[in-house]
Amino acid sequence: MSQQQHDPKPLPEQELADIVEHVEDVSPERNGLDRLVSRGARGAAWMILLAMAISVVEVFLRYGFNSPTSWVHESVVFLIAISFALGGPAAMARNSHIRVKVLYDNVGPRLRGWMDRFNDLVTLGFCLAMSYAAFTMFWTASHSPLGEWRLERSGTSWNPPFPALVKGMILFALALMTLQALLHLIQSLRARPRREVR
Repeated sequence: MSQQQHDPKPLPEQELADIVEHVEDVSPERNGLDRLVSRGARGAAWMILLAMAISVVEVFLRYGFNSPTSWVHESVVFLIAISFALGGPAAMARNSHIRVKVLYDNVGPRLRGWMDRFNDLVTLGFCLAMSYAAFTMFWTASHSPLGEWRLERSGTSWNPPFPALVKGMILFALALMTLQALLHLIQSLRARPRREVR
C-alpha cells in the first residue's frame, strides 16, 4: 500500500494573517504577561481549598476536642482576601470582565477598534488611579507616622500583620493590572481593523 506524500503549499500572507487573528480570538490571553498571570491564577486558586481545609480542621478541633484555635479565622480571611485581590489580574488576563456589549456588537470593525482603544485607555487610567490609592493605603499600613517600617496588625490575641500584607497584595494586584492595561492599550493601538466574518 503506497502512501501519497505531498508538500504543503505555503499559505498566502493574507490567509495566514486571518488564521493568526482567528487563533488570537479563540485564546483570551492577549500577550505573554496575560498567559503568565493566568497560570499563576490557577495556582493561587488553591488558596480557596487551603482556606476550606483549615476551616474543617477548626471545626473538628472546636467541636470534637473542645480545643478552639485563635489563628484559623484570621488565616481564612487572609487567604480569601488574597485570592479575591488576585482575581482582578486573572480576569483581565483572560478578558473575562463583565461588560455590556450592545453597542460593540452592532458596529463595524473599524469602530470596534476605536472602542477597544478607548476602553483600554479608560482601563489604564482607572488602574493608575487605583494603584495610587492602594499605594497610599499600603504606605500607612506599613509605616509609622514618623516613616519607620511598622506593619499594621490585626489587634487580636494572635495579632498577625495580615492587614498590612493584604493591603500590599492589593497594591501588587493593581500594579499588575496597570501593566496589563498598558500592554493592552499598546496592542490595540497597533492593531489593524478586523474584517467582518460572514
